[in-house]
Amino acid sequence: MAKHRVAIVGATGYAGMELVRYLLDHPGFELAAITSSSKKGHALAELCPSLLGKTDLTFTDPPELDTLVAAGGLDAVFLAVPPTASMPLVPSLLHSAVVIDLSADFRLKDPDVYQKWYLEEHCVPSLLAEAVYGQPELKRTQLYAAAQRHNEVQAPVLVACAGCYPTASALAIAPSLAAGVAQEQQVLVINAISGVSGAGKKVTESSLFCELNESLNAYGVATHRHTPEIEQVLSEEAGYSVRVQFTPHLAPLTRGLVSTATISLKPGQNAALLYEIYQTAYADEPFVQLLPLGQMPKSASVRGSNQAQVGIAFDERTNMLVASCAIDNLGKGAASQAIQCANIIFGYPETAGLTVLPPVV
Repeated sequence: MAKHRVAIVGATGYAGMELVRYLLDHPGFELAAITSSSKKGHALAELCPSLLGKTDLTFTDPPELDTLVAAGGLDAVFLAVPPTASMPLVPSLLHSAVVIDLSADFRLKDPDVYQKWYLEEHCVPSLLAEAVYGQPELKRTQLYAAAQRHNEVQAPVLVACAGCYPTASALAIAPSLAAGVAQEQQVLVINAISGVSGAGKKVTESSLFCELNESLNAYGVATHRHTPEIEQVLSEEAGYSVRVQFTPHLAPLTRGLVSTATISLKPGQNAALLYEIYQTAYADEPFVQLLPLGQMPKSASVRGSNQAQVGIAFDERTNMLVASCAIDNLGKGAASQAIQCANIIFGYPETAGLTVLPPVV
């Protein structure tokens, strides 16, 4: 059986390089092209010596990719680019290929909300309603429906992959909202910590080693762009409007992310009931592991993988649920989750190419 040919736009970034790592070993996808304006003509293995002997791919210019897509030479394109960079690329790509977008450009359904948080008018708002949110644990039905339309009538497919903070936050919180045990009139408080790779390769003063080493700090307080995305996905799970107070923190880690939420509960809850809700929610999920009651996840336990670990604790004194989720921000928060979505669209098992075990140390 012939493999599906795919390309990566933005393969020089951290998420793009993670895509390369997974796709080179994928049983159903052939990595056929990678683009970079600044690295045109350079070998991929030159940029990433760990790939010496594993691939002879070289970087091409984005316009050359357009020619390849127009000629029907690609089945899918992964966009591993910064916010606002996907908008001008997607319309032409959708004519001939499935688009798996890792940027934030098509996650939000309201163009006014997008403009408010990303400070730029959305140039193709008509595609916002068509985009499928790429978090399989919450939107599997929609992803399979998109796959069916694509297979039956070659309908275009645009997957807007979930952000890293929204992925971890939603996995921690969603089961309690869907089960109706959370108080509806509350602002959910979410505190999250991420490694530095989440900021990408752009050098800023705040990303310098001397500024980061042995230091923790909150950033984007009350202004972080993932806030409306978290509210959107949690509101859809709850069936009513959810507001969050989201505070991210930067840690001196290369990769890894932990999001912890405190949730005020309706009367009559107990630890065993809450744990059963989460067990039921994640019983059949191949990439979500529910830890024993009271045990909280560690980012190191999921590093370099598509795994998510969730832990919950019930505080009887305050009648509050503390729910925490750890993911790899470059994996389940970006590249490997994108491939999980692509697996669904192209009919592969969700686990295809994603069964690598995290390192134990």
